[in-house]
Amino acid sequence: MERLKRRLLDLIIIFALWLLLTWSLHWQALVSGAGLAVLFAFLLSGLLPERAERLFSPVRWFWAIMHLISLSFWIVLANFDVLYRVIHPSLPIRPGIVKVKTTLKSDEAKTFLANSITLTPGTLTIDIIDDWLYVHWINVHESLANTEAITRDIAGRFEVTLRRVFD
Repeated sequence: MERLKRRLLDLIIIFALWLLLTWSLHWQALVSGAGLAVLFAFLLSGLLPERAERLFSPVRWFWAIMHLISLSFWIVLANFDVLYRVIHPSLPIRPGIVKVKTTLKSDEAKTFLANSITLTPGTLTIDIIDDWLYVHWINVHESLANTEAITRDIAGRFEVTLRRVFD
């Protein structure tokens, strides 16, 4: 019974996404959307989040928008940092791989964190193992010798909003 309720919820979510993407209430769009929603709900039901009903929470949407705004700010700032390093005559870079500990618990949150880090120029998430992210960083500061400082500098800015979206 639980599995049937789960698939029904998946079907409703997929159909709602179809309606938002097509933005049409014409009968052909409704019939084809319902057919595709049934097909995808049964084929892809294991891929959707366990608690998909949380997708409709306005508080989560607010924090998701705040995360996008914050991410955009850090992307622009990192672009200027990389631009400075490219045009500087002595090219001040000290690349290296650092270990970052995350406090996020869900796999979705860790994936969004890794993607946010990778989207920021000068950093690239290489791997996620348990609560650790391995990140290639363009300029590893000698002053950031401990894991807490590196985590605060790379992941801390994103974890604040992602925790409110996913946890």
